[in-house]
Amino acid sequence: MAKKVSAKARAAARKQRDKWKMKRWYTIRAPRNPWDFKNIGETIGESDEHILGRVYEMTLQEFNGDFTKMHVILRFRVDECVGQDALTTFIGHHHQTDHTRRQIRRYRGKVDDVVDVVTTDGYLVRLKPLIITQKRVQTSVKQVMRSKTRDLLLGYAAKSTYAKLQESILGGELEEDIRKTVKPIYPIKSVSIRKSQLLQSGVVTEKGPTLDEIHAEEARIAAEVKAKKAAALAAAMEEEDGDSPSILDAAEAMGPDSDEEIAEASDVVEDVVVAEESADEPDSTESANQDYSSMTVAELKELLKAAGKPVSGKKADLIARLQE
Repeated sequence: MAKKVSAKARAAARKQRDKWKMKRWYTIRAPRNPWDFKNIGETIGESDEHILGRVYEMTLQEFNGDFTKMHVILRFRVDECVGQDALTTFIGHHHQTDHTRRQIRRYRGKVDDVVDVVTTDGYLVRLKPLIITQKRVQTSVKQVMRSKTRDLLLGYAAKSTYAKLQESILGGELEEDIRKTVKPIYPIKSVSIRKSQLLQSGVVTEKGPTLDEIHAEEARIAAEVKAKKAAALAAAMEEEDGDSPSILDAAEAMGPDSDEEIAEASDVVEDVVVAEESADEPDSTESANQDYSSMTVAELKELLKAAGKPVSGKKADLIARLQE
């Protein structure tokens, strides 16, 4: 026997709102210094409270396009929401486990350590260097290499800000300094900072462009791309007299874009071409039995307007509509 549903339960079900429709998209941005609020991804949530604290991960290859750094994973934490922008803090990085395992072999030596450093702006960061030697080494040699590496990391952080420390770790400068320091002790196969972790935040600097300046720059770049695409479409229409393959090829050559923007640019270019042809060619009032293929797009549209028919479409569509 089917269970009856009370009227109160049915009313409550009708009043229940769709939570998915309440959500909105947020643009995840890298820290202001030193990454200038770079757009690194998107996330969805109902409100700012649901976004705060989220951790976003991406590879260094996705961040700066360096294919050799595809094994480096960056971690950003959302600490503030400004409108539709989710501002983050760089909380560390790590190397993929399989990449680290490939560096270690039976006949090689491994020297690793954990060093907590403090930057000039008060950030407490944990670094985990990894040194791979070309051959096995004694424990006493490893201890000397660890000591040299630890002193180098502590001294470098004591003279650098957190932003500069990030750049030196991800750019490879700090690893190169470690290599030069320990190479006289024993031949080195590779040196890396396999992991970094932000333990405590410090003083946030105000260096770098503001969020409004970044928005203005992104709008300017988008306008330039749209103008170049419209110019390419106009050139294609002039050469092919409105044939669609050339227009699509021109749009693809200018880069990926949405169908709505391509259609909008095509409409703008078509209006410009029609206006130019209308100024150069006289209006046509001949009968429908003439050769439509020798007529211009503007003349065909004038005939369609006089006949009360739609004027949208390519030249072939206009001719077919007139011959109906």
